[in-house]
Amino acid sequence: MEVENQTLSSHFVILGFDNLPKLHLIFFSVFLAIYLFALTGNLLISMVICFDSRLHTPMYFFLTNLSMLDICYTTVSAPKLLSIFLTGDKAISFRGCMTQLYFFMSFGSTEYLLLTIMAYDRYIAICKPLQYTVVMSKKLCINLALCAWTIGFLEAAPTTSLISRLHFCASKRINHIFCDVTPLLTLSCSDTRVTEIVIYLEGISVGFTCLLLILVSYVYIISSILRISSQTGRSKAYSNCGAHLTAVILYYGIAFFLYMRPTSSYSLDEGKILSVIYVAVIPMLNPIIYSLRNKDVKKALQKVHKELCLR
Repeated sequence: MEVENQTLSSHFVILGFDNLPKLHLIFFSVFLAIYLFALTGNLLISMVICFDSRLHTPMYFFLTNLSMLDICYTTVSAPKLLSIFLTGDKAISFRGCMTQLYFFMSFGSTEYLLLTIMAYDRYIAICKPLQYTVVMSKKLCINLALCAWTIGFLEAAPTTSLISRLHFCASKRINHIFCDVTPLLTLSCSDTRVTEIVIYLEGISVGFTCLLLILVSYVYIISSILRISSQTGRSKAYSNCGAHLTAVILYYGIAFFLYMRPTSSYSLDEGKILSVIYVAVIPMLNPIIYSLRNKDVKKALQKVHKELCLR
């Protein structure tokens, strides 16, 4: 009990890029620009979709959920990192660290599920177009989105609980840009084998299962696209799926190198760079990948711009 109280009352130190102190102001400017672009881009896409009735379709409903998720996702880690660059205050309380870890994992799991739902939406739209409006009803879309958010928040609880019970009796210096799973496991002086097993099981049950469902969906999607006789129709179908597939490859590729490897083979310096892409760059790119290259969204943006100019 004494050790537990000592752990709970202590704090961690997030090192960030402490080996490059002269570049902190540059890092601050770059990260602030990325963060603001991610916030602005995702918020703009969400607002345009909400206000334009032509975009009130299942695909854009899920895009709105993804945009709001990306805003939450990058906000978990970016403000603290920006504060470290600007003020040099690297301390974070134990509870603050566990809270950051929990929400980071929750939003990450929710993104896996949303990407899978979006793959299912594309499968119905391309493979069963005549049934699309019936199958992808408003009620089903809302229920699928609620399930994704709920499961995401529930899935993060066991890992966060196990990590919060570990002892950090030596160094409290987290060699990372935020409170993440692997750096905390590396830092702990407890036996982390059970925690690592739980992480792998959760990764398989959520991440791998979602990836498998996405791959199966795309087998049917590509098969259906190849049967389309019109070159224009095939190009449109490939365009709609290309954005989603790009996001899936980026998200799963980085997640695999970050979390699906043994702790012993993990490089903390390498993890910092990958985490920057994972929590900052991808949320910034998603509005471009999914929406800003989309003709319907471009028209909606132009319409909103004209209305604002006329006022």
